[in-house]
Amino acid sequence: MGAGAAGCPDGTVVQSIDFKGLERTNPRVVKRELLNKVGEPFSAEKFEVEKLRLQDLDLFTEINVVCTPADTQPSNPAPRASRLTYTFKEIFRWIPSPAGKTTDRDGLMIGLALANLNLLGEDIRVEVQYRTSTDPFFDKNEYVLYASSPYLFGFPLGWNFEFSHTDSYDDIRDYHDNSWLLDLDLDYKFLPHMYVLGTVGGRKLDRAALLPEFGLGFAFDYRDAKIDTRKGIYFEYMLTHVGGLDEDKVACEGGCESMGTENFWELLADARAYYTVSRFVTGATSLVRYRPGEVKFYDYFSHGGVNSYRGRYGDAERLGVHEALLNLEERFVLLDRKSASICGVNFFYGVQLVAGLDGSLIWNSGHPGWDSYEGAVYGGVHLVIPAVDRLRFEVGYSPDRGEPKYFFGIMEKVSTSRWRSR
Repeated sequence: MGAGAAGCPDGTVVQSIDFKGLERTNPRVVKRELLNKVGEPFSAEKFEVEKLRLQDLDLFTEINVVCTPADTQPSNPAPRASRLTYTFKEIFRWIPSPAGKTTDRDGLMIGLALANLNLLGEDIRVEVQYRTSTDPFFDKNEYVLYASSPYLFGFPLGWNFEFSHTDSYDDIRDYHDNSWLLDLDLDYKFLPHMYVLGTVGGRKLDRAALLPEFGLGFAFDYRDAKIDTRKGIYFEYMLTHVGGLDEDKVACEGGCESMGTENFWELLADARAYYTVSRFVTGATSLVRYRPGEVKFYDYFSHGGVNSYRGRYGDAERLGVHEALLNLEERFVLLDRKSASICGVNFFYGVQLVAGLDGSLIWNSGHPGWDSYEGAVYGGVHLVIPAVDRLRFEVGYSPDRGEPKYFFGIMEKVSTSRWRSR
């Protein structure tokens, strides 16, 4: 464990706990992640788990603990009780910066963002963004407000809020997406590794009815960390209903043609497993979404791109109501997470080499067959950084396509696959 727990032998009773370096973070944000407690024996193993939990907050570049003897006995020079001092180096709080996003539909979008990663020192992340397409510039535009936190007024209820407006022509599905989205996702951990999930929201799309959404689900999470997972499993099951309003509620003026309304259920299963040997991290993931009911063309899945299937670029040839994305990936940790500081701005970085296999199933009714399947291999480099998790530079190749495809992505694919069309 090294300097992370300097002078703290296992079994040393913790007399007190202090914090250093929390200039912009409320101490209770840290306390609720700690496993070592006052009055209990110190455990180096617990500290390693604490460290991963604290890194998941995305607030610190360095986390260490030092043990100071509080009492000794002549017959036993080892400390009978010790003071623990946790020291932190905080990541920047305000970050005016370029903003980026990659979608299978719009490709690379860039713009400007203003984010506060730790509002009021309570681990509340708030971010406003403007993004536009790069090919051509200003052809597709998106305006977004995000807010999220693992706690709500001190209660362990995680929440993620999104309010966005999109003005973009969808070349894949061939319609103008002029829409507004309001969405709130909730998660409550009622057992050590089990969460209850909820979602509620609505989407207003021109020439289509208002599309309300609500859903419930659960998740089992045995990962060592949510960011840059190295070991453990995750399984989520979610049931969501979309639409349901009458066709006559579609607002369509000036003789425009209505795109209709939707009324369907989505059954989602998201499974992930990771295992690490030395510097090699093996990950196997699957995302399956089955949608019985009335699904309109503007919500068809498309496979092709950095966030779905890296054997082709997105196009109108591969659209469907239901989907399954399969992945097996090997990562080599070339440079593990390191902290750095430039002009007083603290951050961290890491480098990983990746190679893997992508599988894609997309179909409209019944059960998928081999004609619904495509496979590809890919490789690339990932840069691990704060705020956006990672930047992905990847090259994919499908034997059916016969030529390499080049991709740039932001965040983990297992995350972006969930909202890639928005």
